[in-house]
Amino acid sequence: MSKQRVLTGITTSGAPHLGNYVGAIRPAVEASLSGEFDSFFFLADYHALIKCQDPDVVHQSTLEIAAAWLALGLDPETVTFYRQSDIPEIPELTWLLTCMTAKGLVNRAHAYKGAVQSNEENGDDADFGINMGLFSYPILMAADILMFNAHKIPVGRDQIQHIEMARDIAQRFNHHYGEHFVLPVAQVDNDMAVLQGLDGRKMSKSYGNTIPLFSTEKKLKKHINKIKTNLLEPGEPKNPDDSAVFQIWQAFATAEQTAEMRVEFANGIAWGEAKKQLFELINQQLDAPRAKYTELMANPAEVEAILLQGAEKARSQSTVLMSSLRQAVGLRRLV
Repeated sequence: MSKQRVLTGITTSGAPHLGNYVGAIRPAVEASLSGEFDSFFFLADYHALIKCQDPDVVHQSTLEIAAAWLALGLDPETVTFYRQSDIPEIPELTWLLTCMTAKGLVNRAHAYKGAVQSNEENGDDADFGINMGLFSYPILMAADILMFNAHKIPVGRDQIQHIEMARDIAQRFNHHYGEHFVLPVAQVDNDMAVLQGLDGRKMSKSYGNTIPLFSTEKKLKKHINKIKTNLLEPGEPKNPDDSAVFQIWQAFATAEQTAEMRVEFANGIAWGEAKKQLFELINQQLDAPRAKYTELMANPAEVEAILLQGAEKARSQSTVLMSSLRQAVGLRRLV
């Protein structure tokens, strides 16, 4: 029996933070190394153009994200790791799918509806500042998935709608042109770790409360020292369940280390000491990946070679499917 294919899109928007690592990168890499799945990972640089029109930022982000995933253990020999823009069949498929997608379906996409609502609340025209990239984003995402007939798509809850839209689009295409696409399923990890940031809210770039993954040791220590704590003195028992320090500790520690830290909290560990131990724990785990990341950032040609090799692997499949789809829709030679 062939393996289930799992496809993960990685947005190219700056270097990742601890929350990205714990919540998405670490579990995805572990799953890809298990040998249970046929894993596809791609850098979603076409998607990046929707929100960012600064070419230098888009270019730099692609290098940072690729280097980060490789440094954190993604093995390009066992997965298919490619840059979206290296697969010309993806925008071609996007157009075929666009011609089979009801506008009403795309009108209901959360991102578009949210942008319209924001405009109306501000007294602006409903479509003010909204480009067709934002509007058509779910169709491009459907093309990413359907191009490689992935079975499972790991996503957060906010992305489930897009996987359901990809299913709808695939069903409509299959009904009209014959069975070409697998119907994808959203894979939501309910146990996915969501880290608290420096201010106690969810760690997110939009809140500006993140701890960058590949900070220098000095900067990592500085960020950890900024984690918000209460005013309890050393010796006073502390509640681990409402502490960002403990929660981040738990995400990096073994079960045994977590149990030991619970006892330390009950015994009234000083916040300074808890943060010192947290820094040492994280720094030890990130030491080797940080060195690898620094090495890759200094050698973009090495990253480029890996991505081009991945694109070749991906295109060995995308060209075959696209040829079949062109035939199906009538884009054929005349003789």
